[in-house]
Amino acid sequence: MSLLLVLILIPLVAAAIIPAVPRKSWPYPIALIGTLLSAAVGVVAAFQHDWLTASGKSEALAFSAPWMPKLGLSFSLGVNSVSGLLIALTLLLGPICVVASRTAITERVRTYYFWLLVLQAAMVGVFSARDLVLFYIFFEFTLIPMFVLIGVYGSTNRRAAAIKFFMYTFTGSVIALAGLLYVAYRHTQAPGNPLHAWSFDIDTLAATARAMTTTEQYWVFGALMAGFAVKVPLFPLHTWLPLAHTEAPTAGSVILAGVLLKLGTYAIYSFVLPFVPAAAFHFAPLIATFAIIGIIAVGLVCWVQRDVKKLVAYSSVAHLGFCMLGMFALNITGLKGSVLYMINHGLSTGAIFLCIGMVYERYHTRSMDELGGLAKKMPIWASFMVFFAMASVGLPMLNGFVSEFMCLMGAWQASDSWTGWGLTSGTAGVLGPVYATVAGTGMIIAAIYTLYMIGKVVWGPLHTPGHDGGHGHGHGSEAHGVLPVDLSRREIGLLLPLAACCLLLGLYPKPFLAAIDASTRDTVAVVAAGRNAHAAPSPQPAAAQGAPAAQTVSAEPSMQVTQ
Repeated sequence: MSLLLVLILIPLVAAAIIPAVPRKSWPYPIALIGTLLSAAVGVVAAFQHDWLTASGKSEALAFSAPWMPKLGLSFSLGVNSVSGLLIALTLLLGPICVVASRTAITERVRTYYFWLLVLQAAMVGVFSARDLVLFYIFFEFTLIPMFVLIGVYGSTNRRAAAIKFFMYTFTGSVIALAGLLYVAYRHTQAPGNPLHAWSFDIDTLAATARAMTTTEQYWVFGALMAGFAVKVPLFPLHTWLPLAHTEAPTAGSVILAGVLLKLGTYAIYSFVLPFVPAAAFHFAPLIATFAIIGIIAVGLVCWVQRDVKKLVAYSSVAHLGFCMLGMFALNITGLKGSVLYMINHGLSTGAIFLCIGMVYERYHTRSMDELGGLAKKMPIWASFMVFFAMASVGLPMLNGFVSEFMCLMGAWQASDSWTGWGLTSGTAGVLGPVYATVAGTGMIIAAIYTLYMIGKVVWGPLHTPGHDGGHGHGHGSEAHGVLPVDLSRREIGLLLPLAACCLLLGLYPKPFLAAIDASTRDTVAVVAAGRNAHAAPSPQPAAAQGAPAAQTVSAEPSMQVTQ
């Protein structure tokens, strides 16, 4: 049996057991065993994944079984280096979220852990599906568990947050489905398909989509971006995220920031760029402009926030603006930075939400007006909080710096019109130094609001609500249902692996960049070919008219096309 299928089945089996257990204390260990077992299988799968193959795909983990063959449907799973890294991130955060919920969730525990496990299975399914309908089922099904987690276990305004989250993302997904189904329909009309057979194989449909006319590509691009950009979320489709993040329980916020937002960026990388490359190249300046507006405008919104969790929630919009900017630079540097940003944002921002949740359990407030100087009372927590904040803001030698720098460099290089300024390292594209420079101001804004948050909450005079702990006076051990003043061993254990990953990716990102090299080069080559195929034909000399022109598409970052 394929290990990818096992990774989907393990949390589903654990979730199926939970409703039948007789004791309220049992769902937690069942969920923990299920997520830890999934992580162990993921480690085994990683050793079977030939990361550095020319295609970046692992045949060892592939799985396919007939589903509805007359309709062209199959239960097809596969993984490449990009989806493999995102699955690894999902499996890492799974047990962390379960353990983080041990003291935070005390009511309706069966329902909570049931949907937490189902959500993990759906997220792994999204990253491993190679059939379009299967992908969409997993993609949509992630809405239900998160809707329950926010609506039932969230804060005061949880119902409004859950409804807004569901309506925004569901509406966008339906529009994206229309675009995907149009591509499937066009496959039935393709010249190479005389029997008009349906197929939902993603690679097959990608080839069909690239053969569409430029106008068709533009319409499909609009439909796909309308759906997937909501999930990212890209400005101005981001308004659901701060409310959902703020109202969600701690584990919900960690999953939302760590994995669910990456469903949108992954879908754009896996569907928009390879399906409609000509449209992606044409609209790259527009998407980059929206990304930069999100980086700067939402960064300024962060500057005036008083709720520390809402500040971090808004910052996700700004951070993922860098991710989208690098992706639509459409060169290898930008795409590598974008993929790495997906991982890095999940690690550092997810860890910050964990830190905020730990404080909230003790003081039941997230207001910077009520919290201050916590380093005096919680020095261990303060050390982790400062570390992850610096990783998020892009401090050199930490993970955020590498991906953010590569996204900006990719945007800078994506220009073939700046050689007069001596910028001979530029590569062909439609962005350039102006985009990178304006976006770079967002790094300054991010540093300001992040340091302001740290200065208010961590440093300065000690200022807390009128009691020392949410479960008494903040003394004792978790074994007796009382949280210590500073972090417990359980909480330290949650943050240490995330800190180690942030440090590793900051100091030595080379293996991860090498792993995604083949996939990003293939994507750049596809965009270059699509750009060339849909470009206006250049006039040929009279002597050469009627002779076929040989075309060679380069997979290098320059995306140069020679004829």
